[in-house]
Amino acid sequence: MEFEFTSDIILGYITTYSIKIITAIAIFIIGKWLSGRVVAILKKLMEKNKVDPTLTGFAGNILHALALTFVVIAALSQLGIETTSLAAILAAAGLAIGLALQGSLSNFAAGFMIIAFRPFKAGDYVEAGGTAGVVEEITIFTTKMRTPDNKTVIVPNNSITDGVITNYSTKPTRRIDLVIGVGYDDDLKKVKKTLTKIVESDERVLNTPETVIAVSALADSSVNFVVRPWVKSADYWPVLFDLTENIKITFDKEGISIPFPQRDLHIIDGTAPAPKKAATPKSKAKTTKKAA
Repeated sequence: MEFEFTSDIILGYITTYSIKIITAIAIFIIGKWLSGRVVAILKKLMEKNKVDPTLTGFAGNILHALALTFVVIAALSQLGIETTSLAAILAAAGLAIGLALQGSLSNFAAGFMIIAFRPFKAGDYVEAGGTAGVVEEITIFTTKMRTPDNKTVIVPNNSITDGVITNYSTKPTRRIDLVIGVGYDDDLKKVKKTLTKIVESDERVLNTPETVIAVSALADSSVNFVVRPWVKSADYWPVLFDLTENIKITFDKEGISIPFPQRDLHIIDGTAPAPKKAATPKSKAKTTKKAA
């Protein structure tokens, strides 16, 4: 009877724990499948709303990891394991990891903001994080840029979001700002007419908005003109260089002067006799006689 009683107890334990194990496995399998389906649906919704692919993949991975963590805790709870202590351990570990990776987490948050708010995208020419170049790749922690002299610069995302971001590729057009100085003796009407002719001869200059050519300042040694034509963003640097060269060449042909700073140097002949020094009076020594 004792053996039979022991067998019944063992059989009861096996039956009870078998049900718990099977239930825990079912919770894990079904929960994993449901989390995958939910993440897939969320990804499709984000793609439908034209969210950045990098952000879509990153958000999907985070949601999937959180869902699996919840499923594992639920399965362990079904087995009778105390999950409160486990949650406290995970929270403490997460805090320690967060403190150890504080800089990386800062870059991580900055990368999330860049991907979410999209101040620039791959292919844009930007000035950010202390450097300027074409954005080649945006990741969660860093942004890869190519400088005009073909160097690759990897900038931490935190450096980008902490400063000013200048995106030169956002707008389809840009304005060129040139300051041209001419002499006070030059005919200002002729100068303005010549500058207008130079700008209008370049087909890359846009008609709208209208180019501004006007006297901006009466400087110390020159009369300064501003020349502000509008061009497509892709034509900015070629037009800037060509206009600068054409203005110099045309001014030389038209006899228009471009003042430049000059300095007169006066040389003193070092062989001239040095000025005489005034003689200092000598003090006379006083003699005293001793009484005999």
